[in-house]
Amino acid sequence: MVFLDRGVEIKTPDQIALMRRAGLVVGETLELMRASARAGISTGELDAIAEDNIRGAGAVPSFKGYHGFPGSICASVNDEVVHGIPGERVLAEGDVVSIDCGAIVEGWHGDAAITVAIGEVPTEVTELMRVTEEAMWRGIGAARLGGRVTDISHAVESHVRSQGSYGVLEDYVGHGIGSAMHQPPNVPNYGRAGRGPKLVQGLALAVEPMITLGGKDTVVLDDDWTVVTADGTWSAHFEHTFTLTPQGAWVLTALDGGEAALSALGVPFGGR
Repeated sequence: MVFLDRGVEIKTPDQIALMRRAGLVVGETLELMRASARAGISTGELDAIAEDNIRGAGAVPSFKGYHGFPGSICASVNDEVVHGIPGERVLAEGDVVSIDCGAIVEGWHGDAAITVAIGEVPTEVTELMRVTEEAMWRGIGAARLGGRVTDISHAVESHVRSQGSYGVLEDYVGHGIGSAMHQPPNVPNYGRAGRGPKLVQGLALAVEPMITLGGKDTVVLDDDWTVVTADGTWSAHFEHTFTLTPQGAWVLTALDGGEAALSALGVPFGGR
């Protein structure tokens, strides 16, 4: 492991392999969350299921105790964008819940998020989820060795803007990841291409667009964690951790390494 300017951490192949192990735990846990999220279950029950799965895989939940956060997942419902604390809230038909999950294997982190519809939701919400997830993949697909971090940012924003009138959060962004969950560099979901640190082998980034049906402004609730939209509109959040190899992008938190989604975009797959 070495550090470039601005504290950017560059991992060795063995360290990336440990991040892949952590990423697979995260990916498997999120698939379990997708299958478990239904009307009548509480976000606290989802949290317990997630923690059992993470620990059962020999990993440690990244989030639990992080700056005092009490859960193993973040569960953010409807107008809650990110950092929702799991607890007694019971999911109902027509809700959407964004579930963010992290795991640590031998000191190395994986981090990813999905948004799940609980039963039937309005078409505009389904479209919001589609656009947000696609924007994440467009961002990852724009990354190339020798490129710059904001190549990702520009691709995310450009896709969102091409799909309609949505709010792109600016106060909450993607990030570097490795021996800590949050590291430099920041990965905004907006901006001009060609800026920021260079994309090099051994760098790992979490790309996570947070998109709303309204504006970009947010408010933090009195629990000092839960971020909601200022205008009360609903939001979606998708995230993956990825790295670059000489062959292309390798999504460490996707069960297939991102091969299917990247191939659909005509982007080289760099997994092993």
